[in-house]
Amino acid sequence: MTSPERSTSPPQQYAERSYRSPAALVGGALLILLGLWLGADALLRGTVHTKLTALFLLLLGVPLVAAFSLRPLVRANEDRLVVRNPFRTITLPWAAVDELRAAFSAEVFTSTGKYQLWAVPVSLRQRKKVARQAARGPRAARPRFGLNADSGPVPKAMADQTLAELREIKERAEHRTTAQGAPQVRWSYAVLAPSLVGAVGLAVMLAL
Repeated sequence: MTSPERSTSPPQQYAERSYRSPAALVGGALLILLGLWLGADALLRGTVHTKLTALFLLLLGVPLVAAFSLRPLVRANEDRLVVRNPFRTITLPWAAVDELRAAFSAEVFTSTGKYQLWAVPVSLRQRKKVARQAARGPRAARPRFGLNADSGPVPKAMADQTLAELREIKERAEHRTTAQGAPQVRWSYAVLAPSLVGAVGLAVMLAL
C-alpha cells in the first residue's frame, strides 16, 4: 500500500501591484503638451533672447511637472514596497515597514523616518462622501446594480482602500527571508539635473 504523496508545488506567488493617480497623469500630460507647444512657438519665432529664455523655461518646467505628476508611483510585491516620489525612489523591504497611514496624506513609517506616498493622494471630499453613504445605511453605501448589488463590504475612499491592500501584503510578507533588509533611497538626477540647469540659465537670462 502506497502512502499519499505530499504536494511539492511551490508556494503561491502574488502578483505585483502598482498604484498611480489617474488625475495627476492626465493633468501632467496636458500641462507638458501645453508647455511644449508654447515653447516650440517661442523657439521658432522669437528673438535670440526669447529663444534662450524659452529653452531654459522648458528645461526647468517640463522635468518638474513630470516629477510631480507622471513620476509618482507605488509598487508592491511580496518582498518589498517601492515608493517613487518626485525627487527620490525609496525601496523598503516589508520587514522595514512599521506602519502605513493616511491622514491628510498617505505615509509609510520606518525605524529611520517616514516617507510620503505621492502616488496615493488622500481626498477628504471622497472620504466625506463615503461617510455620508455609510451613515445612510449599508444598502446606500453598496452598489445598487450589477452582480454585487447590496452585497459585500462597504466601500472605502480610494486612498484608504489602497493602504488596506498594502497592509495586507505587508502582514503576509514581512516574515519572509527575502523581505528583510534596510530602506534604500536614491535621488532622481534625471529630474534634478535639467531642472538645475534650467533654473540657473533662466536666472541669467532674466538678469540680462
